[in-house]
Amino acid sequence: MDAYHSLAVSYDRLTNDVDYAGVVHFYRRILEREGLKPRTAVDLACGTGSVSVLLAREGLRVTGVDLSEEMLTVAWQKAQNLPNPPMFVRQKLQELQLPRGVDLAVCALDSLDYILDPADCAEAIRRVYRALNPGGIFIFDVNTPEKLRGMDGQVFLDEDDDVYCVWRGEFDEKTNICSYGMDLFQRQGEVWLRSFEEHREYAYTRQQLQTYLKQAGFTRIRVYGDRHLSEPTPRDQRIYFSARKGTIK
Repeated sequence: MDAYHSLAVSYDRLTNDVDYAGVVHFYRRILEREGLKPRTAVDLACGTGSVSVLLAREGLRVTGVDLSEEMLTVAWQKAQNLPNPPMFVRQKLQELQLPRGVDLAVCALDSLDYILDPADCAEAIRRVYRALNPGGIFIFDVNTPEKLRGMDGQVFLDEDDDVYCVWRGEFDEKTNICSYGMDLFQRQGEVWLRSFEEHREYAYTRQQLQTYLKQAGFTRIRVYGDRHLSEPTPRDQRIYFSARKGTIK
C-alpha cells in the first residue's frame, strides 16, 4: 500500500511530539538572517498541513502541495476555519507547477528523502527554483545518511488508546535506500483494523543536494545543523538547507 494512505487519519496523533512550532520558528530565524519578509509561501510535501497552518497564522498566503489525497483531506479539514486558509494542491514535487510565484518555499520533515530517484530530486529542486519569485528563498531539511543507515535493523513503536503502530527499518547499501515497513492497527468501534504501509527514503548527501541547488540556479546556499544557525555537527541527524533565487538589487 502507498505511504500515508491508511496512516493519514492517525498521522497527527502518532506525531504529536513533532515540534512544528519550533520548525517554523527556525524558518523565521533564517528569514531574519537573510533580511527577508515573505508574503507568500508554498509548503512542499505539506502532509496534514501543520506547517501550512502555522505559516498562514503568521499572515502568509500559503499553498500546500502533497501527493497524498488522504493527507490533503486532513489538511483541508484542519485549516478550513482560518481567516486566510491555505490552498491545497495534489502534485508530485518533480512536477511542481504553481499558478503564481512565491517568496518562500519550505519542505519539512525530510520529505525530499522520499524522492527515491536522484534525477527526480534534482528536477524537484529545479521546479522549486522556477516557482520562487526573484529574491525568494527555499528552506528544507533532510535526514543524514548516517541516521538512515543507523535505522537498519531497528524496531520502533508508536501508540495511543486508538492507534498502535510498529515499524522496522532496513537499509540497502546497493540502492542507498532506507525502507521501513509499518504495521498499523487502528481502532474502529469494538474492532481493530490492520493495514500495512512501506515508507522509503533515499540517503542524500550534503554534497549531492548542494550540487542540485547550484545546478538549478540557486545562490547563497547555506547548511545548518538541526535547528541551529551553525554548521552541522556529527551529532546532528537532521540538517537544514537554505538557498536563494538571486537577489533583488
